[in-house]
Amino acid sequence: MYQFTEDCLTGIQEIDEQHEKLFGLINDTLDLLHNEALDDKYHQVHQIIEELKEYADVHFASEEAYMAALNDPELELQKKQHFSFREKISSLEFSSIDEIEGQHETLDELMRYLTRWLYHHILSSDIMIGKMPPVEKWREQVNPCAFSKKYMTGIPLIDGEHETLFEIIGRANDLVKEELLHDKYDEIVGILNELTDYTKEHFQDEEEYMESIHYPGLHAQRIAHQAFVSKLEEIDLEQVDEHQQEYLEELMEFLFGWLSNHILKSDKLIGE
Repeated sequence: MYQFTEDCLTGIQEIDEQHEKLFGLINDTLDLLHNEALDDKYHQVHQIIEELKEYADVHFASEEAYMAALNDPELELQKKQHFSFREKISSLEFSSIDEIEGQHETLDELMRYLTRWLYHHILSSDIMIGKMPPVEKWREQVNPCAFSKKYMTGIPLIDGEHETLFEIIGRANDLVKEELLHDKYDEIVGILNELTDYTKEHFQDEEEYMESIHYPGLHAQRIAHQAFVSKLEEIDLEQVDEHQQEYLEELMEFLFGWLSNHILKSDKLIGE
């Protein structure tokens, strides 16, 4: 059973209510997958797929409209992720669920995809809705990646590692502004590799600290950390090479937005 917990809340009532509905659909899928009393599940599988399609149409439209009204810099990235979700659900062919074996395989595939989407998308993308200033305002700052007092948790180890992460992201921001360097691919890959490695190290240290003090929010933190690392590891380097400047700008907005929001909304609670 997947619980819709506080760490999944965006603070936007309509979006949170729709996310809670998705949790319900995921639990329905899980129940059906493990329902051994029912042999032929064709109609139930068909119904879940149709409900997911309807959910996507309604939820994504309202979420994107909300973000557009805020001029949220993550809107275009969200649209791409929403399109990917629709494509995946639409790719599930009803012909594959005529046979009982095909029904189980479809449910299993759907379950794995939905749980991955639930945590990776909601915890790494949706929780940032409305948290980032408009792109134009963000870019106007002299040093948007400066590590200031407002990010301090009061825990020296964590604060020191957060500052290092800000420094790495700051170098990515400098690369965005470097107009004389036309081919930035090697530099982008270098920063991504460094960021991924250091992020894993930091998250491990942070989780070990939380475990040592029996912090009640450890599980939610682990899920958020896994989602962030997975997002870094799934970056398509071919796309990066083809659209370097555009990708760098999107990456900067995501990295700084996620990190600053995560520190302010989650990590600072560790030190309280």
